[in-house]
Amino acid sequence: MGKRNKQSKSATLYDSDDDDSHSQSSSSTAMSELTIAQGPYTEETDGAVDNLDACLDALYEKRGTTREKALSTIVDSFRMKLQHQFVANKCITLLHQCLNSFKKGSTKEIHLASVAIGLLAVTAGCEDGKAQEILEESFTPLSLALKSGTDSLKISSILDCLAILTFIGGVNEEDTERSMQIMWQFIKPKLGPNNVVASKPTPAILTAAISAWAFLLSTMNTFKLNSKDWQESISHLSTLLEKDDRALRMAAGEALALIFEVGQLVKFHNDESNSGDEINKPTEGYIQIQGLRGKITNQVRDLSTEAGGKGSAKKDLNSQRNLFRDVLEFLEDGYPPETSFKVGGDTLSVSSWSKVTQLNFCRRFLAGGFAKHMQDNEVLHAVFGFTPKGKNQSGSNQEPLTEDQKKLMKIQNSFVSKARTQFLNKQRVLSQGKKGGRFSFGDEES
Repeated sequence: MGKRNKQSKSATLYDSDDDDSHSQSSSSTAMSELTIAQGPYTEETDGAVDNLDACLDALYEKRGTTREKALSTIVDSFRMKLQHQFVANKCITLLHQCLNSFKKGSTKEIHLASVAIGLLAVTAGCEDGKAQEILEESFTPLSLALKSGTDSLKISSILDCLAILTFIGGVNEEDTERSMQIMWQFIKPKLGPNNVVASKPTPAILTAAISAWAFLLSTMNTFKLNSKDWQESISHLSTLLEKDDRALRMAAGEALALIFEVGQLVKFHNDESNSGDEINKPTEGYIQIQGLRGKITNQVRDLSTEAGGKGSAKKDLNSQRNLFRDVLEFLEDGYPPETSFKVGGDTLSVSSWSKVTQLNFCRRFLAGGFAKHMQDNEVLHAVFGFTPKGKNQSGSNQEPLTEDQKKLMKIQNSFVSKARTQFLNKQRVLSQGKKGGRFSFGDEES
């Protein structure tokens, strides 16, 4: 482990066109501060908030353009305001109408329907099992839709939708593995009649699939994963670092950093294949993964200093350099990325690849509504251990969290897998903390 620079690099986040004007990053400070300001409401957005019932009625219309306009308004409304009352009354009705769009809609309509379903889950959370129901109702239609067509916008949107539904609505690791297997078929396709992928995916689809897969990987119990799983993933993602598409290279780089963070490769040194006198002997899988790590470190070093080519956007090139500098520092010295954001008058800090991956995905999916949801959405509060000023963890009338509870809420790499069940009974979890217990993030209750 080398000595970390006094001015550590900030995590490089994928830029979004929706909030670039509100964000500034710096790699020269220990904790970069990106101010994410909530954009002002437009007349269209204000009207959209008050006309969701009319939009829902419009989804029954035969004219596709009418349904597209209604879905666009629904998406804007759900991004800019938490529509709890509408979800409480019309959740499943809206879900079924969105799913109908997959049967008869255009690419644009399917894209909007996918985003709307994802936002529906983000708004509903796990209260009363709504998100779980949304996932189970949607899984088969989404899987079938992924088998039809090759349009990048359509497939990418469905993959995003499946990821956010599983992230919030999955109740066990089997749910997560089921979705990750579908996503991996796009990352490393095995063409054939029994596979989801019907043709070679485009770079845009590959990028979306890697982002969605890594998003779910960040929630997994790593002790249940084996060296063979890691080796296949690492080897294939390494080949993607050599592709021409910059967004694809960045997605693969972030996923690799996440794998090396959550994989805890030291545990492969003494896996179940070792016994007796060979207990301290490195396994073949461990040696192979360490070899891959060396190869990837060299690839990352090159990408962190890549010179701009013809037609290379300076902003995109700088984003790539910053990301791979962070990955290189992590691979060589073991230091995770550190970054902080100003959200309104509050500061959100993250300091692991797991949280950076989750933050990148949520920020991209929520687009211009990220700040609003970060301030008011209990799901995001729980995921990031974030408590806005003047609010407690649940946003209700419960007592504020103690300092010890706040520290527990910020434990990295394992919180989200447990958080999905904590959402179902927050009062019980908080009461355990008040009694001096600790949160459990494994399979057994504390």
